[in-house]
Amino acid sequence: MCYLYVEVHSVISIPPRLIHRGQASVYDTGCVMATPRADDWSWFPALALGVSFLKCILINAYHSTDFEVHRNWLAITHSLPVSKWYHENTSEWTLDYPPLFAWFEYSLSHVAQHFDKEMLVVQNLLYTSPATILFQRLSVIVTDIVFIYAVKECCRSVREEKGSKDLLGHPFFILAALLLWNFGLLIVDHIHFQYNGFLFGILLLSVARHLQGRHLEGALLFTVLLNLKHIYLYIAPAYGIFLLRSYCFTEDNTDGSVRWSSFSPVRLVALGSIVISVGALSFGPFIAMGQLPQVLSRLFPFKRGLCHAYWAPNVWALYNMVDKALSVLGVRLKLLDVAKLPKASMTGGLVQEFQHSILPSVSPSITLICTLLSIMPAVLSIWCRPRGARGFLRCLVVCALGSFMFGWHVHEKAILMAILPFSILAVESREDAGIFLMLTTTGHYSLFPLLFTAAELPIKVLLMLLFTLYSFTSLKKLFRGSLLNPLETTYLLGLVAVEILCEVVYPLSPWQHTMPFVPLLVTSVYCSLGVCYSFIRLYVSLLRQHGTDKHKQL
Repeated sequence: MCYLYVEVHSVISIPPRLIHRGQASVYDTGCVMATPRADDWSWFPALALGVSFLKCILINAYHSTDFEVHRNWLAITHSLPVSKWYHENTSEWTLDYPPLFAWFEYSLSHVAQHFDKEMLVVQNLLYTSPATILFQRLSVIVTDIVFIYAVKECCRSVREEKGSKDLLGHPFFILAALLLWNFGLLIVDHIHFQYNGFLFGILLLSVARHLQGRHLEGALLFTVLLNLKHIYLYIAPAYGIFLLRSYCFTEDNTDGSVRWSSFSPVRLVALGSIVISVGALSFGPFIAMGQLPQVLSRLFPFKRGLCHAYWAPNVWALYNMVDKALSVLGVRLKLLDVAKLPKASMTGGLVQEFQHSILPSVSPSITLICTLLSIMPAVLSIWCRPRGARGFLRCLVVCALGSFMFGWHVHEKAILMAILPFSILAVESREDAGIFLMLTTTGHYSLFPLLFTAAELPIKVLLMLLFTLYSFTSLKKLFRGSLLNPLETTYLLGLVAVEILCEVVYPLSPWQHTMPFVPLLVTSVYCSLGVCYSFIRLYVSLLRQHGTDKHKQL
């Protein structure tokens, strides 16, 4: 996308009637010269259509088992009565999203029947006709309209530097590119296959509404989101505390603390009515049928194990690595009997429960406690010193990253729940931009194992290189200088070595057949270091701001 900028000097006189919204008209020479203004959004549709065109090119790319998951849900909701939706188990991929998402699938199924009715037969497991593939791919692309609209609203809410004439250097243009062309969303939704763009669109629109001061709309959107996918419960504390502190309490004391007398029962009732109404619409029919326990058992299947099929790069990946290293060392030193050790299924890439060999095994309750402890300081900070909607956004990112670091059965794709909202802060703060580059580069690379076929290797490498290069160059230009220190840069360059080792060197080694899990282990552990580092830096930044606020008030 190119723009021609015209620098008008005093020797050139342009009649005012020829200038409209920053654009010059055609002169006698026949040349068209334009100077797009920052408030001219004519560039946004082109940016959105460009990425939509790329998504269409990827229609015939590899798709994961999630493709069959959603085809099965289309069939269940279309072919069976509501009373059987959460009981049907012909396929192993049973319906395990909240009821609003089931209704979303139901609505899609009425369009799907015009493509291929056979995809809506519950017994047609692993059904992948060309028409089915086309419909499901198009359904993701079309529903991404929600994401595109949300991105534009987020861009409108960005604090921008006054007087800048370079459109490509404006914070909102950079943010639009970082969100619309996000590498993680492209490969997860449009190759691997899911509807994250639609869901993240609702999340980002909710965030935008809070940044715009439209808090009831933001609360409504998040409540709808929770009833579409319950993973967003992890960031619910940020929403709950922020709305209670900054919406239900209308005034602060001079020192910034809450003024208890300013509490508004009317506002609390309004928020409660939103939550209850949406929840009743979503879960009401199943409560009436006495199926709430059955629905909840599908939503929270704790028997799936600590780690997902591919290790998410979090604390538990490092924990597993330490346990594995200790068990191998113990066997070699003849301190342990290999026959008495539990089978190390955490390295097999399977979704199942397992016992650690040396370290204490981790239960769901332990991960819950660790998650709550990890987000508690951030939540308390927005209660004590709210710092407005941006303080809430920072807390939201911390909650998302904390749950990723310590949660139970965390999907590697969940890193996007922190990366996407954090993009807004990254274009407003130099420090946040540096943390963002560390987190997004490491987090995106950790998604590489999702696409393990040879045909997708050049696609994922090229797309990530393009996105990463744009992220670095645009943010460096925006903040006029390097954003990473030498150690951080060295670490990120190490990802190149990891990729060469996993994709080139190791497949040629004799250990490929005896220990096929090693590339996954190396990727997870190396990326875990970067994600943990980003989490710590983000927390230090948050607590430093909180400490600065207190110091100013003394």
